[in-house]
Amino acid sequence: MKSIVQEFKQSYIKMILKNVKLIISLLIITAFSSCEDVIDVNLNTAEPKLVIDASIKWQKGTVGNNQKIKLTTTTSYYNNIIPIVSGATVFIINSTNTVFNFIETPATGEYLCNDFIPIIDETYTLTVIYNGNTYVSTDKLISTPIIETIEQETVQGLSGDEIQIKFFYQDNGLQNNYYLIGFKKSGIIFPEYGVLDDKFFQGNQMFGFYTNEELNPTNTLDMTLQGITLRYYNYMNKLINIAGSAGGSPFATAPATLRGNIINQTNSANYPLGYFHLSEIDLKNYIVL
Repeated sequence: MKSIVQEFKQSYIKMILKNVKLIISLLIITAFSSCEDVIDVNLNTAEPKLVIDASIKWQKGTVGNNQKIKLTTTTSYYNNIIPIVSGATVFIINSTNTVFNFIETPATGEYLCNDFIPIIDETYTLTVIYNGNTYVSTDKLISTPIIETIEQETVQGLSGDEIQIKFFYQDNGLQNNYYLIGFKKSGIIFPEYGVLDDKFFQGNQMFGFYTNEELNPTNTLDMTLQGITLRYYNYMNKLINIAGSAGGSPFATAPATLRGNIINQTNSANYPLGYFHLSEIDLKNYIVL
């Protein structure tokens, strides 16, 4: 029999994973059920900020030498095209001063490295130089347990039978651990994410949980597990909450800007958005039965 803590944790995970999905669904409903007249609201557009997507993921079973960093800028509310950033200098240095250069694929804003050397618990420093500003961040590469088993069961939901998927992994009881879990169902563009800590599961087996009313047999599900730092755990927890805080209302107050761990050494007031994060990642592809 499941403990009260396990049931609470399972419900909590389910709630988190549905937050992003819920806000997107409500926005779509609002768009299609709006009035006949289209009203364009004049909005003040802030100066564009640099957005640095620097998530270094070392997939288990690979060398991990191929890595990517993407640079974009913020844009106006009505602009559907995200501006890319070209011409930046991007590199990472480890504790022995080995330099890993990231070279842009022309006109894409994607900067690639094919000789990166990932080492567990190694400290790395990211540097991005763009438009006369130098942006830096330092973080450690975090280990990740393997996804050991996957279980599927069908339960009675509010609208009928629902398929539930769990993957299990072993927590390291010698330290406090934090995890980022992700699920991407076939036919869905963006993954759904949730964060977990081992407060109630120290040294025990833990699990990632996913359910969806539209999850059907033959669907494929990409499941990911990453060990993360406490700081990144807090960042992602806030980001997920911000994604669901508006409740689907287009007139809700805009949330506060969420700052990551990257600073502008040239002008601290002109800080970038995004985060520099390094970890192992375990990935499993599952076909729903």
